[in-house]
Amino acid sequence: MRVLCLVTIVVFLATDVSAIWNAFDIEYWRCVMKKTDICPDKDIKFYLYTRATGTRRLRIDVRNHRSLEYSGYDPMKKNVLIIHGFNGTESKRPMTILRDAYLSRNDYNIFTVDWRPLAKFPCYLSALSNMKLVAQCSAQMYSFIMENGGDARETTCVGHSLGAHVCGMISNYLDVKQHKIVGLDPARPLINRYGDRYFRLTKDDAHQVQVIHTNSGILGEVNQVGHIDFCVNGGKMQPGCKGHILRKCEEV
Repeated sequence: MRVLCLVTIVVFLATDVSAIWNAFDIEYWRCVMKKTDICPDKDIKFYLYTRATGTRRLRIDVRNHRSLEYSGYDPMKKNVLIIHGFNGTESKRPMTILRDAYLSRNDYNIFTVDWRPLAKFPCYLSALSNMKLVAQCSAQMYSFIMENGGDARETTCVGHSLGAHVCGMISNYLDVKQHKIVGLDPARPLINRYGDRYFRLTKDDAHQVQVIHTNSGILGEVNQVGHIDFCVNGGKMQPGCKGHILRKCEEV
């Protein structure tokens, strides 16, 4: 069955016009693997969205102690830190769905982490390596928020895929444990086999760790990760989703 899946994937790539075209693009294969532990980093950006600014993002610079004030940050409101995963960005779905859901309320400062240059396709291995720096710089941003009036008990880190594990890793760089983390389909490839507790999301990373499974299997974590795990419609396949070639292989 594994051989059949491998052949199926190869055929899929061979018949995917965009994959063939990109294969001849040098930039497509130019992966970025960070070898530094210095924050802030030019490839990791932080943005703030508020009810007043809507979908217009404002860049936050932790080197400017008035950056939050100038961006409309309200220390009386709750905070949410949203982190995308592999081959993602903060300005596209599903991150924008999360952002807009919080924007529909009036009691949140919405921070997003964009580490797109370090998580681009097909550079999964380098993205795994870069997670440590992303977590470190995100922890710096978290501390910056706390220093400017933020309340840890009113702050939630929401991460998707690799971003869920980054949320957990942030705690490695904080003196005080985070209050709440929400992991959306924490990534599984390689992490399930090689990632220790410092490199993946666990219930030890915050006082409340909630995990929502919608794509568990080859790509998403299948085990219980948090204090409470929600398996939506069984946690593997959602109504209306046709599924990816990898999902079909898993079913075989």
